[in-house]
Amino acid sequence: MSTLITPHTDARMANIIEKVRGGERLNLEDGVYLYESKDLLTIGQLANEVNLRKNGNKVYFIENMSLYFTNVCESRCAFCNFRKDEGEEGAYTLSGQEMVQYVEQHIHPGVREFHIVGGHNDNVPFQYYVDSLSALNERFPEVTLKAYTAAEIDFFTRISGLSIREVLEQLRAAGLKTLTGGGAEILSDQYRKKMRVDKANVEEYLEVHRTAHHLGMKTHTTMLYGSIESREDRIRHMLQIRDLQDETGGFMVFIPLSMQPKNKNAGIMRRNSAYEDLKTIAVSRLMLDNFDHIKAYFINIGAQLTQVALSFGASDVHGTILKERISHAAGALTPEGLTREELIWLVKGAGRIPVERDTFYNEIKVYE
Repeated sequence: MSTLITPHTDARMANIIEKVRGGERLNLEDGVYLYESKDLLTIGQLANEVNLRKNGNKVYFIENMSLYFTNVCESRCAFCNFRKDEGEEGAYTLSGQEMVQYVEQHIHPGVREFHIVGGHNDNVPFQYYVDSLSALNERFPEVTLKAYTAAEIDFFTRISGLSIREVLEQLRAAGLKTLTGGGAEILSDQYRKKMRVDKANVEEYLEVHRTAHHLGMKTHTTMLYGSIESREDRIRHMLQIRDLQDETGGFMVFIPLSMQPKNKNAGIMRRNSAYEDLKTIAVSRLMLDNFDHIKAYFINIGAQLTQVALSFGASDVHGTILKERISHAAGALTPEGLTREELIWLVKGAGRIPVERDTFYNEIKVYE
């Protein structure tokens, strides 16, 4: 494979290309340079080379449902429009059985995963969160429970008095199989202070995943970009995730999440550009050499840009989702979910091979 080096490619870019092709790890300065470079096509093609070496032309998706037991939250993160206070109009907290009834009304054959996140509701005890998973696991034992962010796990330790390990063990006994990737935002304590991310700090987020990995769990991880953080902040975020992956090998996928404005009517100047979204996916692929997959999340960047992202280093398009709420509570203008047929069309339309997977990237069906 050969990357087209455009006429204006400088010696620094040529050196990065040589490092990537030679299997040499990129450093902080390399990552910042890539973000500052205007040579998007060379960066994208290099990321595409890396992805093709790891995954060939295969692009993965899963049939899943997003579930939200509660939107009541003690935290007041500056970027969140999903949360409510207890008693506020629109606030809700569903019991396990209420969620089972909701799923029974909306589930369709083929769903393999429940993606479960929600607010940090301290009006209910930790046992509520355990029982929520138990109810789903008892009614739908064939569906994998991917539940809670590392920030939620940290929150559970505070309301229960248990250690991270003890919280995870109780949740696993209730049916938990893997953690979602949310709650990372930007792994910078300065950023978290400015954005009022009054939940798990950087070390607590990493420690939850470290503990989960030591328990034998595979997990997901994210980065929410496009607000006040610098490009160096983004690269330092990736480096911390990469270091933990070196230590444990427990992450399955990295998910760059494009920040959404709080108002659906917000103009384009309040949104990340397609250029920034594609560059972030490509840079993620180049920096995270020890990750198998980089996800293009159509909920945040749209279906058509997701197709383009498959030539910029992405190898996963998430799943059917069915009524996503958190990004759409902000300003997301994308579909709230896609069907299996639409995901297959999306991937094939990008010249790639759709592969239906389970939560752990075991292949279910290849759509040649």
